[in-house]
Amino acid sequence: MARNTPPAVRAGNPVTAPAAPTSRPRLLALFGPAFVAAIAYVDPGNVAANLTAGARYGYLLLWVLVAANAMAVLIQYQSAKLGVVTGDSLPGVLGSRMRRGPRLAFWAQAEVVAAATDLAEVVGGAIALHLLFGLPLVWGGAIVGVVSMLLLATQDRYGQRRFEAVVTALLLVIVIGFLCGLVVGPPDPDEMLSGLVPRFAGTDSVVLAASMLGATVMPHAIYVHSALTRDRFGRTGDAATRHRLLRASRWDVVTALVVAGAVNIGLLLVAAANLRGVAGTDSIEGAHAAITGALGGGVGLVFAIGLLASGLASTSVGCYAGAAVMEGLIHRRIPLLARRAITLAPALLLLGLGADPTWTLVISQVVLSFGIPFAAIPLVRLNADRRLMGEHVNGRGLQAVLILVVALVVVLNLVLLVLLGSGA
Repeated sequence: MARNTPPAVRAGNPVTAPAAPTSRPRLLALFGPAFVAAIAYVDPGNVAANLTAGARYGYLLLWVLVAANAMAVLIQYQSAKLGVVTGDSLPGVLGSRMRRGPRLAFWAQAEVVAAATDLAEVVGGAIALHLLFGLPLVWGGAIVGVVSMLLLATQDRYGQRRFEAVVTALLLVIVIGFLCGLVVGPPDPDEMLSGLVPRFAGTDSVVLAASMLGATVMPHAIYVHSALTRDRFGRTGDAATRHRLLRASRWDVVTALVVAGAVNIGLLLVAAANLRGVAGTDSIEGAHAAITGALGGGVGLVFAIGLLASGLASTSVGCYAGAAVMEGLIHRRIPLLARRAITLAPALLLLGLGADPTWTLVISQVVLSFGIPFAAIPLVRLNADRRLMGEHVNGRGLQAVLILVVALVVVLNLVLLVLLGSGA
């Protein structure tokens, strides 16, 4: 953790945080953890899926992204709330409640998920460097790894708030890079409104919609959000402070995921308005080529820069999530930079062996699908535990909605796994 984080927090036993500020500007100063977690929603895997949806079906599946973003707000706030109320991360709370055998098994699957996450982000960044400079993918992956080490060194040397600022700046680059096409080729307002009406156009559109919804909640985003709030706020000692932090966390989550949702929706709109019917947009390279051809080299360049920012930010956040998982579940901590070097190896190995980047991204998403129930189900159960959450326990109505949302996400991911296994 950061050097300026209290020792008790670094050891997984947070101390009481200072009283929260009361004025609005200082309330805004509490923002940050959700913007880091939101990077998971604008990673390279989402880019290809949203561009494919728009290129194949125009505005038809716009409603899917709107619904997905609403679901993400609910889940991510539950993770933030757990961190604020308990002063611990989701892996930390689970680690304190599980016996050694199940705890080690849970840690193993969570580490596999973290590795799969990192694989996708490094590959996405490598593709961006290839698009920008023509670098071989393996060299691009190595550069992404080195730069992400520098980002993590910011957290280690200057503290979490500086790390949050850097990641938020990268999020701004992502927003500009992925949405600039809307200025050059704006969408049709009437068709946008029609895209908000839930409907499909055959089996393939249902499968694509399921993949978009099923990828809404990623395990590492759940793990890391609770850890980020823990590391920022520690354990709050009084009810007034806790209420203020929860209020700030609600607005933090809503604001950050509105930004992330706008990026995803914007990608679909860019494709719907300018790439409809264009072949080859089911890969990031093909999508970039189509965008460049339709909107010009300038837009293509800015898009590639946004993709690079996406890969760099998301791989750093994924490494942070993996560290939180290890610390919480097996009570071991290795330096973030050392962890970065270790988790970089599989991605470089696959790129060096010449593995197809798009295939690599698909496989990583399959692995992530396996990990979703292990993160989402305990999160919802813990937030319904009155002994743990006290007055902040979920009410019956909210709990019912959360169970429905998590069940939908889990079922959709299982369906996708079956479809991939059958070759559909």
